[in-house]
This record gives sequence, C-alpha cells and structure tokens, in this order.
Amino acid sequence: MEADGFVRRRRMTAETTGADPGVAGASAGAEVRWFGGRFWGVSESIVGSLTPRIVGETELQTVDLICGAQDAQQAEDSEPDYEGLPQGASTSTHMLAGAVAGIMEHCLMFPIDCVKTRMQSLQPDPAARYRNVMDALRRIVATEGVWRPLRGLNATAVGAGPAHALYFASYEKLKKTLSDVIHPGANSHLANGAAGCVATLLHDAAMNPTEVVKQRMQMFNSPYGSVMDCVRAVWQNEGPAAFYRSYTTQLTMNVPFQALHFMTYEYLQELLNPHRQYNPSSHMLSGALAGAIAAAATTPLDVCKTLLNTQESITVGSPSPSQGPNQSQAHRHISGLAHAFRTVYRLGGLQGFFRGVQARVIYQMPSTAISWSVYEFFKYGLTKHQHNKRRKQHADVEM
Repeated sequence: MEADGFVRRRRMTAETTGADPGVAGASAGAEVRWFGGRFWGVSESIVGSLTPRIVGETELQTVDLICGAQDAQQAEDSEPDYEGLPQGASTSTHMLAGAVAGIMEHCLMFPIDCVKTRMQSLQPDPAARYRNVMDALRRIVATEGVWRPLRGLNATAVGAGPAHALYFASYEKLKKTLSDVIHPGANSHLANGAAGCVATLLHDAAMNPTEVVKQRMQMFNSPYGSVMDCVRAVWQNEGPAAFYRSYTTQLTMNVPFQALHFMTYEYLQELLNPHRQYNPSSHMLSGALAGAIAAAATTPLDVCKTLLNTQESITVGSPSPSQGPNQSQAHRHISGLAHAFRTVYRLGGLQGFFRGVQARVIYQMPSTAISWSVYEFFKYGLTKHQHNKRRKQHADVEM
C-alpha cells in the first residue's frame, strides 16, 4: 500500500510540475481565444479542484498565469473607454483633434460668419442692409458674386488650426488638474469654467490677428484685394498694435462666453451622456445648446469687438451731438472697450448692442455642434488607435 501511494504521489507531482508554466499559460490563453470566454468557468473549476493538492511555487505561478490570461482576455474583449483612459488621450491627441475641429468649424460656417459681421455694422451702406440671414446671403451672392461670402477664409483656416489646438489641449489638461483639486474623482463645473477661461487666453492670443483680417475682408465694399494686401495695409497705416486692438474686448467677451459654454456643455453631457462614452448625438446637441446660450448672452460684447476690428470709416468719422464739425475727426480710431461701448450706444442705442444677435446664434449653434462632434470623433478615433497599437506591441513582446 505504501509503495502504491508513493507511485500515485510521484505520478501526481509529475503531472503538476512537469510542464513549463509559461507554456501552460500560453496554451491556456490560446485555448480561450479560440473557443471563447465560456470555457473560463470550466478552467476555474479545474483549478479549484487542484488547489488543495498544489503545494509548490510552480503550481501557484501557473494559477497566477491563468488568472492573468483571463484578465487580459476580458480587457481585450472590452471596448476602450477613452474618457476613462487619460493616459491614452495624450496632449498631442487633444491638439490634433482640436486643430481639425477648429478648421472645420470655421470653414463650414464661414458664410454665416460673414453675414454676422455685416449685420453688426452700426451704420451700414443702404445696399448692405439685410432683413435676416437668408436675405443677406441671397443678396450678397446676387450682387457681389458667389465667392464673396468666402473672402478671408484662407486667413481663418491658417489661424484656426493652432488656436484651437492650444484651446482644447489646455482645456483638457486644466479641467482634469483642477477637478482633481476641487472635486476629486468627480466632475466639477467650477473647474470646467476656470479651464475654459484659461484656454480662451491662449486661443485668443493666436486668433485675434486672424479675426482682424477676416472681418475687414468681410465688410461691404472692403478695399482690400487679398489677405496679404489687408495685412500690409493695416501694418503700414495703423501699426502692429492694430492686430490686437480688440484683444481685451475679445477676452472680455470670450472669457464669459467660454466659461458659460463649457459649463453648459459639461452639464448637458452629465444629463445626456452620464457615462461619457462616445455618443455623437449627445455631443452635437450639447454643443449646439451650449453655443446658443453663450452666444446670445455675449452679443453686446461681440458688437463692440466687431467695431474695434473693422474700424468702420463712417462710424469713426461720425460726430456725436455734442461735437462740432471740427471735432468729428478727434478720434481717428476707436480704441478700448469703453470707447466702443459709448460709440455703439451713441449710434444705435440699447438695440445697437444686439445687432446681428440672430445671425450670431444661428452661427454659433451649428458651429459649436460641429466643433464638439469633430473634436470628440477624432479624440475617440486617435485614442482607440493608440490603445490598439499599445495592445499589439504588448502582445508582440509577450510572444
């Protein structure tokens, strides 16, 4: 009996220790990949039945390998959640996705932006007075040519790429950093608003010269033949400071705009997409509503910004009731937010601050919807590509 027991124990030991653990783990992983996850229950029951008899280090390593293979298989089968993988969404991903989103947003909505600029004119030419957005587009194309609403598009495309790359990359980084400080492990509306404000500083620093050139090209009877002609004329006649004359007004407008925009977008995402998965319809709807609310609230500041950028000659030379004819040219340029506010009120009253509000909302709704949809799409696609690439590299190393 003792001899038979010794033989059985030797046979059991040989069966449990004779195989190489690495080979066993690889074989188990291959088997699971071949037959599917339903065999894991059988494997676990076998491991469970052998556990009381496993006494060596090699056997424990074999069990660890099997469990590790199970976890790896489950990770491979699951779709990567890019919102839950901050290490997968790198800064370069945010910058590239943001640049594409910015270019597409501005280029697709450029004709409406042209209409908005003209409708914000305080003393428009009789030939440039429009009833609504569609009337403006129809008359511009009919009287000035089909390409007229696109003048200045190339300048916008060049400026929008780097501006939005900085914009989205800084927002994503600051949003996560501030959220971890203010409300660890959860979304913080205060962090979203603060991150949007800081991102706006970088965005507007890169975009403001482009805005000046673009809006001057968009005005009725613009005297500039091309973008470079406009740049040279502004530089020679008004100096380099002219490209940033509206910067403080732009910030005064965009800081509350972007704070309200980001806070509304993130709030709507909590309602429509609480798990923060890639959901194009929720990104589009949240972006459109956030853009509309922020655009309507900040229209008065946008009117002042347009006046500072375009420096309408009729407006600049128009005397106030308290000025005599010799004082009409006292201010050759409108400079500063306070001066712009006084000019708008003097020439248009309270209604003047809401000139072009319809065009601005119509522009911002699809604009922000396009921006967020394209950004989230490229962010998801690039992150998924990077995740799959790392997973493939990891599998090659293991083999």
